[in-house]
Amino acid sequence: MTVTESASERLVRIGEVARGAGVSVRAVRYYEQQGLLVAERSPSGQRLYRQDTIARVRFFQQMYAAGLTSRRIAELLPCWNSGHTDAEQRAMLRAERDRIQAKVDDLQTALDRLDEVITITDTHP
Repeated sequence: MTVTESASERLVRIGEVARGAGVSVRAVRYYEQQGLLVAERSPSGQRLYRQDTIARVRFFQQMYAAGLTSRRIAELLPCWNSGHTDAEQRAMLRAERDRIQAKVDDLQTALDRLDEVITITDTHP
């Protein structure tokens, strides 16, 4: 789709999205291939994205880091886009939240144990 930039919304190139989100250009292309992003095209064929794409890519990175797949992230997008969910989507969101919370709890336990070891080693050089 070729577009012209509206005065109210500045479109950004793929490199700016990548820099702003702290990912590679290749990662942005991957998200597009997975159907997570949609690029518009300049008259010369360059990919152009809405400014909010940077926040969206950061969200993808956070969800990947939490263990979600591209498919699961794609299932979350309607919730992100509309702010509305049905019962099945809410159940999925809660299940993912519970899974992530369990992971956080495990990491907190590991962190606490490391703090104990550090305390012991600090008192016994």
